Amino acid sequence: MTVKEPDQDDQVSRLDEALERILTARHSCRAFRPEQVPAELIERMFALAQRTASWCNSQAWQVILTSGEATERFRAELYAAASTRPMRSDIPGPEEYRGVYRTRRREAGYGLYNSLGIDREDHEARNRQLLENFRFFGAPHVAVITSDRSLGPYGYIDCGGYVATLLQAAESLGISAIPQAAIAMQSDTVRAHFEIPGDRVIVCGVSFGYSDTGHPANSYRVGREEPANVVDWRGR
Repeated sequence: MTVKEPDQDDQVSRLDEALERILTARHSCRAFRPEQVPAELIERMFALAQRTASWCNSQAWQVILTSGEATERFRAELYAAASTRPMRSDIPGPEEYRGVYRTRRREAGYGLYNSLGIDREDHEARNRQLLENFRFFGAPHVAVITSDRSLGPYGYIDCGGYVATLLQAAESLGISAIPQAAIAMQSDTVRAHFEIPGDRVIVCGVSFGYSDTGHPANSYRVGREEPANVVDWRGR
């Protein structure tokens, strides 16, 4: 019997379906189980992320990765700092959220609070949940992403692309993750803890591990805008 080789259209269709499953399934995990991810899976995840395109192939990103006791030490120090010190980031934050950006931000926040049964006016509970960022939501691993200061915004853009690829790679391997600007908002503490030199800019963190699927924080999903409202297609 002759086995028919899959044609190119079949292969493209399967790749398209696989990518769609990954993009649709991926979400920001906000409650992790404590077990470590096997080293070989972590190595595979970061090998896939290294395929990220970058400006002039500069590959601006450098990563500090923690596991085990290294994560616990970092977690304890960062949580203590965030509980007592003002936030300070190497990269200036948005001047303000206005219009649709404000609406999306509020909807995301309220969706999380509602899933946890936190009332909008319960500022104490909201602050406790905010501080969970600095506990990495219980994740056993954290990646701190830095860029070369001399590359400026182009380096930050490249790091954003790297983080996006890293998140998809994690999802493809059954690993849950969350990108965290909050980690970079305690940049002084992060820099001192890891002895990061001044020529590196702390861009963000990515916490990852295995999802606690029964936790209510993992029960909600944010919405996505319709492509037609984002893409201004000319000459169609």
